[in-house]
Amino acid sequence: GNALSVLKAREVLNERFFLLMSDHIFEPAALMEAGSFPLDDREVLMVVDGAPRDYIDMEDATRVMVSDGRVVRIGKGLSEYNAVDCGIFSCSTSLFDALQEGVMQGEETLSGGMQRLADKGMLKAYDLEGRFWIDIDTEEAFRKAEDLLCRSLIKPTDGFISRYLNRPISIRISRVLVKTGIKPDTISISSFTLSLLAALLLSFGSYLPVLLGGLLVQASSVLDGCDGEVARLKFQQSDYGAWFDAVLDRYADAAVILGLTYGWWFSHNGDYLVWVTGYLALTGSLMNSYTAIKYDSVVLKEKEGTSWRFGRDTRSFLIMLGAVLNQLFSLLVILAVIANFVSVRRLYVLRKT
Repeated sequence: GNALSVLKAREVLNERFFLLMSDHIFEPAALMEAGSFPLDDREVLMVVDGAPRDYIDMEDATRVMVSDGRVVRIGKGLSEYNAVDCGIFSCSTSLFDALQEGVMQGEETLSGGMQRLADKGMLKAYDLEGRFWIDIDTEEAFRKAEDLLCRSLIKPTDGFISRYLNRPISIRISRVLVKTGIKPDTISISSFTLSLLAALLLSFGSYLPVLLGGLLVQASSVLDGCDGEVARLKFQQSDYGAWFDAVLDRYADAAVILGLTYGWWFSHNGDYLVWVTGYLALTGSLMNSYTAIKYDSVVLKEKEGTSWRFGRDTRSFLIMLGAVLNQLFSLLVILAVIANFVSVRRLYVLRKT
């Protein structure tokens, strides 16, 4: 039984350790919270789910009865239970003693050892309280896990273009990328490189390069979603990675708008008015991204989602449309007006919040 597998580690583990079911997927935060849970030296912690979602196979799940923060009964056949085992344990070496005792009595299951600890009042419970986890025992469960993870990539702060155009494409790309060794930062750099190439093409001013540049801006916007998606799918999120991506995005935005401005100026006999418009578009775009940080955290995260949000996804889509229609100056005017208006509006909304 699986008790024998755990006992094989007794010779090399003499301090607290994690025991995880290899076919379970869960949020990394669950592991960190379990690791910081207050326990006595001899106690073991079982992570449980007191309100399992409908995709959890209750026929296969190990059921537990929790009372006053401690597991009192455990087993797949329990008729009375109030939680299920998530396959995450923070263990002391007392687990080995309980398992060894069970093996000597012919009981070679992990659940049997856990029940012995529960009988002694040494098995505490920590409820995930809605955090994601799933047990993957079948092909159907595997496909369900993939679907759930991909659906979780849609953020409440996604704008209209991101939610209904970019995400459906980027998630399909991320499904492929996540199976490779590519790192999220590499994807960020690739998206940034596409933006620089787009800026160069836009700077030529003639229709064909401008058209290609506009399409590349939109392609870069789609790819820009993949770095965060791959990071979340691989559980490799980091504050630095998010910051690195944001910095590259701002440089990319500046390069694209400068490319648009120079392209119009170059192809229209040095009309200097475009530089004023380009400056306003650039300032508005940068301020739009800056104000979004506070605005999203205070306003949008209090809602289920938002039907419209003027962000980088919308700006990139407008740039593509402007390039397709060959209306670069009108595009810069639109970006300047909308981006600055949205930024000022956010200041007003936050002041009222």
